[in-house]
Amino acid sequence: MSRICELTGKGRQVGNNVSHANNKTKRVFLPNLQNVTLLSESLDRGFKFRVSTHGLRSVEHVGGLDNWLLKTADTKLSPRALKVKRELAKAQKAA
Repeated sequence: MSRICELTGKGRQVGNNVSHANNKTKRVFLPNLQNVTLLSESLDRGFKFRVSTHGLRSVEHVGGLDNWLLKTADTKLSPRALKVKRELAKAQKAA
């Protein structure tokens, strides 16, 4: 399972540990990923995603999962999130 947020695409970053003697060794910064169930208002269902805490705050700020998926580019979303986005678009056309 890769360490990438399914909604924002946020992944690992590489940097250096710097010692007191200014020695530099490579290290990895991992995103804070959480398993969460986000509710879709228009589909009346919950969807499980692996989301970074920053992504979770962004979803809440925009107004929920439905608004987030419709406003986000397809390149940032995971295949599961794209599937939910297609279901949302289909439900909106039907309504």
